[in-house]
Amino acid sequence: GTLEDQIIQANPALEAFGNAKTARNDNSSRFGKFIRIHFGTSGKLSSADIETYLLEKSRVTFQLKAERNYHIFYQILTNAKPELLDMLLITNNPYDYSYISQGEVTVASINDSEELMATDNAFDVLGFTPDEKMGVYKLTGAIMHYGNMKFKQKQREEQAEPDGTEAADKSAYLMGLNSADLLKGLCHPRVKVGNEYVTK
Repeated sequence: GTLEDQIIQANPALEAFGNAKTARNDNSSRFGKFIRIHFGTSGKLSSADIETYLLEKSRVTFQLKAERNYHIFYQILTNAKPELLDMLLITNNPYDYSYISQGEVTVASINDSEELMATDNAFDVLGFTPDEKMGVYKLTGAIMHYGNMKFKQKQREEQAEPDGTEAADKSAYLMGLNSADLLKGLCHPRVKVGNEYVTK
């Protein structure tokens, strides 16, 4: 798309990943953005850059009862692009995913199917390749599976271990990681102590 189109279409993409329903606002921006537009000597638009900051990261894992996670999670659960459900190894039931079902799962004023198509179109206008676009969706799906991972305490040890691996397997697959390595990293994190790394 033209530069003008790209500046305009950045909004649906940013809002999908940065806006959510809150108790007071169905489409509340949970981040800040600063758009800098540059003009050439003739006064014609020459470039733009957008800086984002202060994303409310905690919303990804926890929402209050009257609130919702970021719109993108509910957009991909619609059947607007059914191939996403298969590709991301997900169902279309938000209650199957703990990270997105702690509060509201629908918003009366928002059509998640239409919004998914707007988000997907925005990626195209912004020049995302099909692989880049799928990478964004895969990471989103991986986060949904990530929230379903369960851990238990090892017997007679102050150590966690996986309680089943299905969610980790799906999450790792979507992120292009080895599932065993992902679980090892979560259960035995490497911590920097001075100049050295120590595995817990």
